[in-house]
Amino acid sequence: MKIAVLLPYKENYSKNDTGAVSIFINGLNKLSKFKNNITIYGSTNYEPLSKNYKNLNFKKKFFQSSSKIYVKKFLKNIENYKFDILEIHNRAHYLKYIPNLNNTKKIIFFHNNPLEMQGSVTKNERMGLYKKADKIIFNSNWTKNKFLEDLSINNDDNKIEIIPQSTSKVKLDFSKKKKIISFVGKLNSAKGYDIFGETIIKILNKYPEWSSIVIGNEPRQKLFYEHKNLKNLGFKDNNYVLNKLKEVSISVVPSKWDEPFGRSSLEAASRGCAIIRSDKGGLNETTDSSIVLKKLTSEELYKQLDLLIKKPNNIKKLQVKTYANFKLTNDYSSNLLDKIRTELLEPTQEISHKCLKILHITNFNERFNGRLHYNTGKRINNGLIKLGHNVYQLSDRDIISSNRTIFNPSPKKILNEKTIEIGKKCRPDLIILGHADSVNLQTLRSLKIKNDNLKISQWFLDPLSKIGPDYENNKKRILNKIEIMDSTFLTSDPKSLDFKIKNSYFIPNPADKSFETLDNSKKILKNDVFFAMSHGVHRGNLKPGKFDDREKILKKLLRVKDIKFDFYGINNIQPIWGDKFLKRISLSKIGLNLSRGKPVKYYSSDRIAQYMANGLMTIIHEDTKYSDFFNKNEIVTYKNFKDLINKIKYYIKNDKKRKFIANNGKKKYLKEFSSEKISKYIILKTLNIKSKDKFIWDKNI
Repeated sequence: MKIAVLLPYKENYSKNDTGAVSIFINGLNKLSKFKNNITIYGSTNYEPLSKNYKNLNFKKKFFQSSSKIYVKKFLKNIENYKFDILEIHNRAHYLKYIPNLNNTKKIIFFHNNPLEMQGSVTKNERMGLYKKADKIIFNSNWTKNKFLEDLSINNDDNKIEIIPQSTSKVKLDFSKKKKIISFVGKLNSAKGYDIFGETIIKILNKYPEWSSIVIGNEPRQKLFYEHKNLKNLGFKDNNYVLNKLKEVSISVVPSKWDEPFGRSSLEAASRGCAIIRSDKGGLNETTDSSIVLKKLTSEELYKQLDLLIKKPNNIKKLQVKTYANFKLTNDYSSNLLDKIRTELLEPTQEISHKCLKILHITNFNERFNGRLHYNTGKRINNGLIKLGHNVYQLSDRDIISSNRTIFNPSPKKILNEKTIEIGKKCRPDLIILGHADSVNLQTLRSLKIKNDNLKISQWFLDPLSKIGPDYENNKKRILNKIEIMDSTFLTSDPKSLDFKIKNSYFIPNPADKSFETLDNSKKILKNDVFFAMSHGVHRGNLKPGKFDDREKILKKLLRVKDIKFDFYGINNIQPIWGDKFLKRISLSKIGLNLSRGKPVKYYSSDRIAQYMANGLMTIIHEDTKYSDFFNKNEIVTYKNFKDLINKIKYYIKNDKKRKFIANNGKKKYLKEFSSEKISKYIILKTLNIKSKDKFIWDKNI
C-alpha cells in the first residue's frame, strides 16, 4: 500500500514552530504498519521532521490562487507514481483541484472547525466533499458535529470517522513533580493568556514557593506579564514541551475560543498534570479527569488554583487519575488510521443479507419450567434469530436429563448421537456451543469431516482467572475442545488470563429488549440497593454449609444504617428467579454488581445486563475496567468498601443524578451490548468476515 500525505502549504513540517497537524502526522505515521510506504508532501524552509518528506517549492503569483499552484506542483511531482491513498489534511478545498488519479482513495482530515474553513463553509460544499471523498476524518466529536450541521447524514455514517489528536505516554515518577503551574500555547486572549496572566501574578504573590512557566509565542504579542517566579520560555519544540510537563504539577488551559480538540490539555494529561481548563469546543474530549472552569474569568481561575494549592493531596489525586485514565496515545490513533486505510482497499463483506444455518447447542433450561428463562443462551439465540438466521436450538442438558434412567445415569451418548444426526440432516454453516461440555470432541470432528465448510465456535460465561473461583475446572472445560474451535468467546478479557486460548475474543453479557423491559431510571423506588446470588443456577436453593466469599462484603453492607438493601441468597433468604427476579429489581435504585473472587478485567456475570438494561444505576469495582466502555455518566465504579458505601449514600441522596446515570447506562447498554450485536460479532469473527460494524469492546475490528 502506497500512501501520499498532502499538508497545507503553510504547514511547517519541521522542528521550527511545529504545528499541531505536523505533530499529529509525524507521531502516527512513524508507528504505522505502512510507514515505509508513506510519503509526506509539504512546503517548508527548514529541516523536516522525518525522512519520508518531499518539499514542494513553489512561487506565489499575483492574482493566482496559491492553493491551486501548490496542488498543481504536487500533482506534477507524483505523476510518475501510483498512490493507493491520498490523505489531505485541513484543506478541504484542495480536493476540487485533484482529478481521479487512477482510482486513488481520498481521505480528508479536519483538524479545525469545518464551518470556518475554505471549501466546507456552506451546506453544499460539505455535501460535495461527502460525495467526492472516500473518508472524512475529524479530530473530535465536536469538529464532526460542526461538519454535520444541517446535513442529512447520519452521525454513525461509515464514511465519517474520528481519530483524536494523540501523543506518547511514558512512565512517570510523580515524586519528581515540582510546584510549577504551566501555560502552553499562543500568547493571546483567544487562548485565554490574558486570564492566565492576570491570575498567575496573584497566585505567585500568595504562594511564593510556587513558580510558573509559559511556553509559546505570538508574533503580534500584546500581553506581557512579569514576576520573579514566572518564566516565559518562548516557543519550544514538542519534545521539550513533553519533557517539561513531567515536572509540572498544574497545567492551565483557559481557552476562550472553541478548541477543535486541544493539544495543550491532551499533552498535559499524558504527563500526569492536574488540569484546570475551560469547556470550549472539543476540550472536554482531551481528558475527563480535570477541573472545568464554570466562568472564564480571572476570579474563577484564581479560586480554582487557590483551592487546589491549599490541598496538596487533591493535586496528587488528580494527577494520578488524569494519567491513569489517559488513553489517547499515538499507538491508539495510529491503529485507528491503519484500520481505515486497510478497509478502504480491502472490500468488506456484509452478512446481514445472508441466511446462515446455525446449530446452537446450549442449556435452554426447558426442564425448569421458566425459572431460568432469562439466561444468556436465550439472549444469544434471540440475537441470531433477529439477524435473520435459521437457528436450530439443541438443549444439551435437557436431553441428558430427560434420558437419564437408573440403567443409564449419564446418557451423554444419546446427546452426541442426536448432534451427529442433526448435523447430517441440517448441514449447518455454523455450530455454536455454549457450555455444552457433554458434546465431545469426536462428535465435532465427525461433523467437520462430513462438512468441509462447517465452522465451530464456543462461548463461555464462567470466570477463568487464577484468582477467581473454580479455576482449574473452568480452564479444563474451555480447553477441552479447543483444537476444533474456529473461535472462542469469553466474558473475561483473554489477555488478562494466565493461559492462552487460540482465536479467543471478549464478548460482553448481552441484553435483549424483549427481556429487559423495565426502566428504573424513570421511577421513584422504595429500595436503595439490590443484589442476588445463588449456590448454582441449576440448584435453585441455598446449599447448607456452603460459603460464598461475597457474603463478607454483603454482611458488612447490611450493617450500614440508613440504606435499604434488598439482598437474596444470603442469611437464609433464598435466591429468586424468573419473573420474581424482575419484580424485585423493579423496586431498586441501584444494582450492586459483585462477582466471586477478585475483580478481573471485563469479567461480570450476566447480572450486569439485567441491571443496566433495566435502568438500575449500576455500581461495579473499578478493577473490572468497565470504564473502558462506559463513562462516569453511565456507570459508577468503586475502588474499596469505604468508597462503595460513600457512593451508595451519595446517589441515594442525589436521586436526580442517579436517574441520569441509570438512563444513560440503559441506553448505551441496549445499543452497544445488544443480543443482535453480540451474536453478529460471534459470526463475523468465526467466519473471518470483515465488516463496517463497530464494536466498542473490540478496537481492532
